[in-house]
Amino acid sequence: MNKYIAESFGTFWLVLGGCGSAVLAAGFPDVGIGLLGVALAFGLTVMTMAFAIGHISGCHLNPAVTIGLWAGGRFEAKHVGPYIVSQVIGGLIAATVLYFIAKGQAGFDVAASGFAANGFGEHSPGQYSMTAALISEVVMTMMFLIIIMGATDERAPQGFAPIAIGLGLTLIHLISIPVTNTSVNPARSTAVAVYVGDWATSQLWLFWVAPIVGAIIGAVAYRSLFSAKQA
Repeated sequence: MNKYIAESFGTFWLVLGGCGSAVLAAGFPDVGIGLLGVALAFGLTVMTMAFAIGHISGCHLNPAVTIGLWAGGRFEAKHVGPYIVSQVIGGLIAATVLYFIAKGQAGFDVAASGFAANGFGEHSPGQYSMTAALISEVVMTMMFLIIIMGATDERAPQGFAPIAIGLGLTLIHLISIPVTNTSVNPARSTAVAVYVGDWATSQLWLFWVAPIVGAIIGAVAYRSLFSAKQA
């Protein structure tokens, strides 16, 4: 149970820190943190939680990561479902906290703001197509799993995995925020889509399917090509 609670707390921090930076601070007049700041915020949430709860739950914070690690032989199937439920719950609680903070600003409208939701087509920050969004999310999540599995490999330098994983997520956001607002995490996407509704929930399927497919590809590729027995 401690593992599941840790996953909820960790995903809470990821959504509050990452999406919160986008909603509250990215476009703030004159001193907003911008795209670079949001990308760094997402990376910092994962890095700080990896140090804080990595020894408890492994710090997945992401259904795609959990499924990918199972596919890569690093995680037991019996924990996959409870981990995903815990992550989604943590994300939803964070989105609720963020919503009540954001609505304290005069004139705030959750739908008009976008609330850091992921989207494609007219709802993509750069107006990218569904196909571009699908490719981006699959490839970015694939690379994320390769980074995670490599950094946590027993042959890797010990103690540095949180830094590599956090910086990896930062880089992923720097590349793909203009395409989809960057998901690579179904729990993160679901948490804010619930509050936006409408287009965000209708497009949410892509931000479950693509990250999960990408995670499985990345994990299986690492296990097949770079596992210890291949060394």
